[in-house]
Amino acid sequence: MIPKTNRLLKEKNFKRVAKNGKYFFGRTLVLKVIKSPLTVTRLAIIVSAKVSKKAVERNKIKRRLREVIRLNLPNLKKGFDVMILVKPLAKEKNSAELSQILEELFKKANLC
Repeated sequence: MIPKTNRLLKEKNFKRVAKNGKYFFGRTLVLKVIKSPLTVTRLAIIVSAKVSKKAVERNKIKRRLREVIRLNLPNLKKGFDVMILVKPLAKEKNSAELSQILEELFKKANLC
């Protein structure tokens, strides 16, 4: 579980990141990153119904990504808001592959 202080929760924050954030693309994941005035990095995972019609599969992907984030949270730079957008190819990946992809995107976004 990601601590509440590290979660992007409010709609106005989502809109700010969506409107002004910088994209970092991967095959199965997309990061949208923006500098935040806070001293903590906040993250959100978005898995739409386009990825899978089954909530069970969408939640499984979110659980896997949350675990990767939890393990990498101490290594991430402070003061960023990050949205992780999941593409349909993600449901074919296992935890290790998703972990590797997300870590590569964090490095690409200069968050590590």
